[in-house]
Amino acid sequence: MEQTFAGKVALVTGAGKNIGRAIALGLARRGATVVVNGRSDRVLVEIVAAEITAAGGQAIGCLADVTDPAAVQRMVDEAAAAFGGIDILVCNAGLRRQTPFLDMALAEWREILSVALDGAFILARAAVPHMIGRGGGAIVALSGISTHVGTPNRCHVSASKAGLEGLMRALAVELAPHGITCNCVAPGAVDTVRGASAGAAPPGAGRGIPLGRPATMQEIAAAVRFLAGPDGRFVTGQTLHVNGGAFLT
Repeated sequence: MEQTFAGKVALVTGAGKNIGRAIALGLARRGATVVVNGRSDRVLVEIVAAEITAAGGQAIGCLADVTDPAAVQRMVDEAAAAFGGIDILVCNAGLRRQTPFLDMALAEWREILSVALDGAFILARAAVPHMIGRGGGAIVALSGISTHVGTPNRCHVSASKAGLEGLMRALAVELAPHGITCNCVAPGAVDTVRGASAGAAPPGAGRGIPLGRPATMQEIAAAVRFLAGPDGRFVTGQTLHVNGGAFLT
């Protein structure tokens, strides 16, 4: 078994299903110890952690709302107590809503931004001191194609992801002296199970993609591993687009 991440501890948010689950399992298969985070569904989180341990890896499941600083700090402290710290932070948690701008309440706007953007800030504030203490690390945040193509009825999602990319660029500069890289992966259409509140798949989910298909979850996870792993140590402050050519500039 490839051991690229042997000795590394990764915290993956939103890891109970879909892309987050694929990221957690992929890191674990390559030697990482994984903290599997979810907001409320303990069963899903524990299933992923059990999959990892059944395959011979190390993992714990932790429920924590990433918008709650106290809950995030408890999760990070639990990971540090169990495994010594955190080397890799994957900010995957996010909400999607399909709401026209003129129908959007401020509460909904704030709800969406609080998870993807505020959550990444809160997570980084808790995890970065551990990374510094361990000689460096990597933060990878999940952005998205809607940030770049102006998907209708998702202005709050687009704004949260654009802010996330800006946060990673700023942190890349500020944290570079500590050996911490900060990047985004921006998926296009991905073959996942979508909740009803997410609405239709983004533009390019079918024939509009030059490569003719949506991404697999494993392809997104592979991009995350590259940025978090030893081959990506000279890449920071970047957004890696994984969309089959649906967004080209």
